[in-house]
Amino acid sequence: MASTTVRADAPGVRGAEDKPGSTGGLGTPRSERAQGEREFKFTLADFDKVRKLIYDHAGISLAPAKQDMVYSRLARRLRACGDATFADYLKRLEHDRGEWENFANSLTTNLTSFFREPHHFEVLAEELKNHKGARPIKIWCAASSTGEEPYTLAITACEAFRTMDPPVRIMASDIDTNVLRQAEEGVFRQDRIDRMDPERVRRFFLKGSGAQGGYVKIRPELARLVSFRQVNLLDSSYPIQGPVDYIFCRNVMIYFDKPTQYAVLKRFAPLLKPDGLLFAGHSESFLHAADLFKSRGRTVYELTNATRR
Repeated sequence: MASTTVRADAPGVRGAEDKPGSTGGLGTPRSERAQGEREFKFTLADFDKVRKLIYDHAGISLAPAKQDMVYSRLARRLRACGDATFADYLKRLEHDRGEWENFANSLTTNLTSFFREPHHFEVLAEELKNHKGARPIKIWCAASSTGEEPYTLAITACEAFRTMDPPVRIMASDIDTNVLRQAEEGVFRQDRIDRMDPERVRRFFLKGSGAQGGYVKIRPELARLVSFRQVNLLDSSYPIQGPVDYIFCRNVMIYFDKPTQYAVLKRFAPLLKPDGLLFAGHSESFLHAADLFKSRGRTVYELTNATRR
């Protein structure tokens, strides 16, 4: 999303024996066998209600093939709440607003890494070096997930300005409160930075020792550049003080249908400065919103009526 960001699992790959309705060489269809083996009763009506709830709440469009994924993730919540059936759990959501947060967190996916789709950070670095506008430069990371992306933005800013105190402020948001808490801590497993240049690691991370061995922590100077807060991209307005220079909303829109994408982009547009840029995911295209944004290539967009510096 993405964290909105707001994101469901990427489509899985099914073997022939796993296709809906296939017997897999046995006498009973897979869907019936799975239902019989499940701890909780999970009907098609339950699944359809989950799909509607998460779509209405977070804009996530769950494909029919996601039924097993939904069961697996929400079964944990049934155990935690002590509900005997999915029908009981879904009824709970009607009056337990606190459980809504857990419900949404369970159905969002947070696939991320440092310097993912690196060409975007190369573009941003050049933009920052040539920036002639007002400062501080404002960047909104609209799907921060566990923090790798906003901290990558902070590293890029420090390197572009050759200082640990660049004139940049990064606002990072996600719908998932669990990943936001993790992102604020700024602690990552060592293997998350194994492919990063050693000098970059030395400059921007602290290595753990003793009980913290195998972990790294973002240096305080870098962490000060980033602030985190919960934002649902489906809300009618965002608690983001514009105008902002750059919006990173990558690999989130692919989980929204076209009308939802357009509605989000329509809210993004007035938040961007006239010469601002929107960075999208590698498989995202906004041709259906040509009245709002136009492509500069490599999934970087500017306002259709942009006035570039």
